[in-house]
Amino acid sequence: MDFAPFNQYLPPFEHPLVISGPCSVETEEQVNETAQGLAQDTRVKVLRGGIWKPRTRPNQFEGVGDMGLPWLVQAAKSNGFLSTTEVANAHHVEAALKAGVDILWIGARTTVNPFSVQEIADALKGVDVPVWIKNPVNPDLQLWLGAIERVYGAGIHKIAAIHRGFSSSAPTPYRNAPRWELAIELKRLLPELPFICDPSHICGRRDLLQHVAQKALDLEMQGLMLESHRNPDAAWSDAKQQVTPSRLTELLSDLVLRSTAPTQANVHQHLQNLREQVDLIDEELLEKMAARMNLVSEIGKYKSHHGITILQMDRWRTVIEKWNREGLLHHLDSEFIHQLLQVVHKESIRLQTEVMNQPERKK
Repeated sequence: MDFAPFNQYLPPFEHPLVISGPCSVETEEQVNETAQGLAQDTRVKVLRGGIWKPRTRPNQFEGVGDMGLPWLVQAAKSNGFLSTTEVANAHHVEAALKAGVDILWIGARTTVNPFSVQEIADALKGVDVPVWIKNPVNPDLQLWLGAIERVYGAGIHKIAAIHRGFSSSAPTPYRNAPRWELAIELKRLLPELPFICDPSHICGRRDLLQHVAQKALDLEMQGLMLESHRNPDAAWSDAKQQVTPSRLTELLSDLVLRSTAPTQANVHQHLQNLREQVDLIDEELLEKMAARMNLVSEIGKYKSHHGITILQMDRWRTVIEKWNREGLLHHLDSEFIHQLLQVVHKESIRLQTEVMNQPERKK
């Protein structure tokens, strides 16, 4: 797929592209005052604002609807911004385009539904408008890819991905778990696709925004979508994750912009030497893991021969305690150790199940 880079349809900007504005357009005054505050920072290029808000439960604020579109568009034009809003169906697309919205985005709750994405794609046929696509609510890379392919199939090439995190049942400090590995995999599959991070929806709280925004830049994402409001605590939706325009300026100024590639020859050589050492260790890790799984298969054969169950909880508890203890001694993050052990144990269970259910072992 041939994606248009940002510089083909956006005004010149310094890395990163910054998109900001309120979670929801509430009143004409509110969006204007927020835009005026954002205009003090030349790094902000696009004004965002939710017009239709998909809420988990009814009777919550679901956006002002169509009447808010001219407020958003005018606030953007008056302050030198492009405008963008979320669309979830064909009516939203038609109303937004008629009002002159510059960029559309498809939200996480819509990306998860191929029928809704296809409806939007059909409404976009014949239209030359940028469309940015958020990851689905659940961690399903195929759904994200599918949404991109459907929009691309409608003739839209000005596409970008927005990483906004994923719902998770596991305890996490984030509103939506980042699951950076899924974003990285999409970047690998579609290397020319422009990438934006939405720290506001990942974090769900202001105090984590800086960390997540920095991580996004360090992973070579080209843009940041950060929610701002003239008075965040009084916002009608998602108050805890929005910041004032002045606080946004502070946050952006504290970000460290790093080069994607070293420019000095000696720095490059040193980095290459370190990477070669990492590669050697990776080879050793794979050899050791293969040897471990060979032993696991032997254990499976022994258990099958003696009628022993695959899962032995006492042994599993012992392994967990040992990994945690050894990991701490080596200054490894406990969550990393936990996730790594889960993956290794899952593969061990799979191998033992395969061995113990071979036809010849049932005789």
